Amino acid sequence: MMNNICFVSSPVGALEIQDDGACLTAVRFAPAGTAASAPNSPVARLAARQLQAYFAGTLTRFSVPLALAGTPFQQAVWRALLDIPYGQTRSYGQIAAAINRPRACRAVGMANNKNPICILVPCHRVIGAGGNLTGYAGGLKIKEWLLSHERATVKNLYQ
Repeated sequence: MMNNICFVSSPVGALEIQDDGACLTAVRFAPAGTAASAPNSPVARLAARQLQAYFAGTLTRFSVPLALAGTPFQQAVWRALLDIPYGQTRSYGQIAAAINRPRACRAVGMANNKNPICILVPCHRVIGAGGNLTGYAGGLKIKEWLLSHERATVKNLYQ
């Protein structure tokens, strides 16, 4: 199994894209100052094109094949994240209920924290019970930006 890595520019900073030749295995926020590099596999090229379309406001659902490596619980949480509609949010409690583990709010938060594929597996759409923004790997400013971007895109799509 090969591991391809490239870096793409985005409005929220450089993103590291990893794939195994068949599926996307990671999208992470790269350190500040990371230079973009050409996607070096068909999966990475597809992910880069779809991320570009997402940031342009023309893509609301990704179709890149994903390989989510984690515990069965983490995978259940990540699958539930994929069901959160574009431009909407869910609380940790709502995600816990969606996976039939209603008292596992903290564990859902920990699984969210371990999400290897940011943006495409939209952990940024998970918020606190009171509607407040809570931790995010890219920082709260990026989480707020992503949510605002999605809300603006939805508004533009339905005007």
